[in-house]
Amino acid sequence: MYSFEEVNLLLLEGFEVTLRLFGLTLLFALPLGLILSFGSMSKFKPLAYLTKTFIWIIRGTPLMLQILIVFYGPGIVFDEPLFTDRFLAALVTFVINYAAYFSEIYRGGIEGVPRGQYEAGQVLGLKKSQIFFRITLMQVVKRIIPPMSNEIITLVKDTSLVRVISVIEIIKVAEKMSTKGLIWPLFYTAVFYLAFCGILTLLFGFIEKKLDYYKN
Repeated sequence: MYSFEEVNLLLLEGFEVTLRLFGLTLLFALPLGLILSFGSMSKFKPLAYLTKTFIWIIRGTPLMLQILIVFYGPGIVFDEPLFTDRFLAALVTFVINYAAYFSEIYRGGIEGVPRGQYEAGQVLGLKKSQIFFRITLMQVVKRIIPPMSNEIITLVKDTSLVRVISVIEIIKVAEKMSTKGLIWPLFYTAVFYLAFCGILTLLFGFIEKKLDYYKN
C-alpha cells in the first residue's frame, strides 16, 4: 500500500505532465492556427481548399482517435513507429488538433472586422501588414477571446485523453491509486481541474474587461 506522501508525489508528477502538455500545446498551436487561418482565407484556391479539407478532417474526427492513429498508425503501416516517445506523440496530436480549431476562431475574428477599416487604412497609405497590426489586430483579439477561452479550458480537460497511450498524467495516476483501494486521489484530481479551469476563467474575464473599449 502506498503512503500518503508517495501518492501525493505521484499525483504531483502527473500534474506536471498535464501542465507541460497544456503549455506546450498552446505554445505551438496558437501560431500554427493563425497560419492555417491565412491558408483557408487564401485567394489561391488550391491552398484554400487543401487547408479547409485538412481542418474539416481534424475537426470531424475524435481527438482520442487521432492520438491512437499518430502513435500506432506508422508502426502498423510501415513497421516502424514514427514516435517512440509517447508524450511527444500526444503533443504533436494535440498541437495539430487545437491548431485546426484555433484557425477557425482566428478566421471568424479576422473576417468579422468591418471591411471599411481595411479600406480606410489603404487610403492612409498603410501596407497590409501595417493595417493588420495597427488597426485590426486588437479588434480581432477582442472578438476571439470568448471562443478561444472555451477551447483553452476544454484543452485542460482533454489532456486526460493521453492516458489511452499510457502517458502518465494526473487522472492516470488517480485511476491507478483507485485500483489499490484509495478513493481520495480521484477527488484530489477533481479539485485540480476545478482550480485550473477557475483560474483560467478569471484570467480570460479580466482580459475581456481590459478590451471592453473595443466593443463599439
